[in-house]
Amino acid sequence: MNIAEETLRKYRIRLIEQEKSTHTIEKYMRDIQSFIAFLADVEPPLSKMQVITYKEALKARYAISSVNSMLIPVNDFLRFLGLEQCCVRLVKCQRRIFKEANRELTKEEYIRLLNAAQKDHDDRLYLLIKTICATGIRISELPYITLEAAKRGHAMIYCKNKQRCILLPQKICRELTDYAKAHDITAGYIFRTKSGRPVDRSNAWHAMKRLGREAGVPEDKIFPHNLRHLFACLFYQAAKDISRLADLLGHSNINTTRIYTCVSGEEQIRQIERLGLVI
Repeated sequence: MNIAEETLRKYRIRLIEQEKSTHTIEKYMRDIQSFIAFLADVEPPLSKMQVITYKEALKARYAISSVNSMLIPVNDFLRFLGLEQCCVRLVKCQRRIFKEANRELTKEEYIRLLNAAQKDHDDRLYLLIKTICATGIRISELPYITLEAAKRGHAMIYCKNKQRCILLPQKICRELTDYAKAHDITAGYIFRTKSGRPVDRSNAWHAMKRLGREAGVPEDKIFPHNLRHLFACLFYQAAKDISRLADLLGHSNINTTRIYTCVSGEEQIRQIERLGLVI
């Protein structure tokens, strides 16, 4: 299937006009490029059966949630091309009621990561991990943690066309301002690379992978978003307020927040056993 570069450029412009985030736009374009590459030998006109073949190929390789996340951009692009008749249904899947234990970062493992960062004298990574886990922010929201925010005690975060206020614990504020002073940061974002650019997902992920090996934390658990999940789990266990948690995480749909509050299958078994119904 041949798609002109000009068509892709116009589609990207439409996504920008829809005010989608940079991360979302890049994901949409990657998924569409993969779709085009899969159907490279297909001659027009495109048929729905060919799109279904692509959908089945995705199902054979990826988890259902990933398949659906790849089909959403494809369907949107097909509608942009005026090929609504070729759009396919997303795969229906019952919401998972528990987490995989081998993917769930525990509080003890989080503390081991912090201890390993201190042992390495990596104060930036130490504070980055602590800040994400203590606030529940996304890694993409890290640039909003500025020296000004640390002095105010809260950060105003704008993401996905929404603004929300994140309160910063006093200890985090003190550590952030001390770090800024030690590294001659007089204004702006605190977490920055040697070249002065904001730390991004790739920077943090690679640094955390290395730290995880030193801390003895399984590699499958080492990614920045897992710190956000740990914050969500611990907050919900303490407050039992899913609406407030949704506000803190910046979720419009509370069903998204429910995913964050899942416990492991082992923990669900323990909860069921504590009911005392297996006599």
